Amino acid sequence: MQDFWRLSGADVAALIRSKKISAKDAASAALARLDAVNPAINAVVDHRPEDVLAQARMVDAAIARNEEVGPLAGVPITVKVNIDQEGFATTNGLKLQRDVIARSNSPVIDSLRKAGAVILGRTNCPAFSYRWFTTNLIHGDTKNPRDPTITPGGSSGGAGAAVAAGIGHIAHGTDIAGSIRYPAYACGLHGLRPTVGRVAAFNASLPERTIGAQISAVSGPLARTIGDLRIALKAMSGKDLRDPWWVPAPLEGPAAPKRAALCLQPDGLETTPEVKAAVADAGKRLQRAGWTVEEVDTPPLREAADLQTKLWLGDSYEAQLAAAEREGDPGALACLRGNRSKVFPFDAAAFSKALTRRATLIRGWLHFLENYSVLLMPVSGELPFPDGLDMRDEKSFVRVWQAQLPQIAIPFLGLPALTVSTGLVGRIPVGVQVVSGRFREDLCMLAGEAIEAAGTPSAPIDPVA
Repeated sequence: MQDFWRLSGADVAALIRSKKISAKDAASAALARLDAVNPAINAVVDHRPEDVLAQARMVDAAIARNEEVGPLAGVPITVKVNIDQEGFATTNGLKLQRDVIARSNSPVIDSLRKAGAVILGRTNCPAFSYRWFTTNLIHGDTKNPRDPTITPGGSSGGAGAAVAAGIGHIAHGTDIAGSIRYPAYACGLHGLRPTVGRVAAFNASLPERTIGAQISAVSGPLARTIGDLRIALKAMSGKDLRDPWWVPAPLEGPAAPKRAALCLQPDGLETTPEVKAAVADAGKRLQRAGWTVEEVDTPPLREAADLQTKLWLGDSYEAQLAAAEREGDPGALACLRGNRSKVFPFDAAAFSKALTRRATLIRGWLHFLENYSVLLMPVSGELPFPDGLDMRDEKSFVRVWQAQLPQIAIPFLGLPALTVSTGLVGRIPVGVQVVSGRFREDLCMLAGEAIEAAGTPSAPIDPVA
């Protein structure tokens, strides 16, 4: 079996389109890689090999008929277990939802299939997708293939671990407070949180989302190259009337000056020396690529993060807590109970105040990003955490939430953001977060490609014991 799984998704798609290899070849290699490494990391928690090969045969048949098969022609990818895929359980890491079998696909699944992707398997997440760590009572623990003592990230921890270990070339993830950006950071990958409205969302198997999730939760890709993020975003962002927030925005906006802001300690974030060094290094890489980089203070982030937490966890808090108690998941309960004083009660007046304040905060950020094409800042105030750190004690719980300020705030502001892996500290990954204006994912990736090009490419690894 050839090691096609080592290649980028773009390279695999090109080989398949040119008939140098078949989609079945790529799928077989991906399944073999999954069998070889997934037992050590538990990234993929549901997959059906015969279905995978059937998808590949459909791509090969379309190519044989000289039909256009899309930007992800035959590329094996994974999807997170919290979105509907027909015939599969949408568990979201919950025993409570083990029997929630989707009868239709979510829009992102349909878009990926239309783009020619072969869906390899479904990846793990924490219960309710609440944490920056990935473990639950139905699927178990996911390990970081780079170092099992550190978190693979969450909530799309299975997605990050899978791509890092070469299980699929691209992974789908979701992000309401960092759940794409943090697994990319922890696993040494790139991960894109698109603008709200870019990628259509809907799960017919579950109740309608609350307003906080509607205006801040997104689907997006994780990959080992920025180029793969580009083709994945193109594939994911198809029109779908099931999502009233979907916007027909162009993937490429007007040319913008290569001017970047850089902030090592946004809104007073306590940032470790290793993280500061990584962000500063990313700024230097941009400068060498012809960008102007200016160190500045950002508009408010801390208030945005606090309000995002309230919208995410405070809306229907008692119902969320009751569900977590029925599930009995310790991490989910710790998340809700640990944040209770910050988010509850969240009455109609507080809800109105949060949404009103949101307009003011977004306006300030849009003005800021009119002057700078992108902002470079930390993904987290710390290197990836020791696995399970938030469960050690109250001090550790607070430490985790404080460090994640740059991730939590961005969804409240409705902005796109990209994690770019910049290297390793020992064997611990580190990276930088690139933020731009609404629907300017293209500028995030333009800067990301310059940062990526000046470093060591992210490559799939064998899990470390």
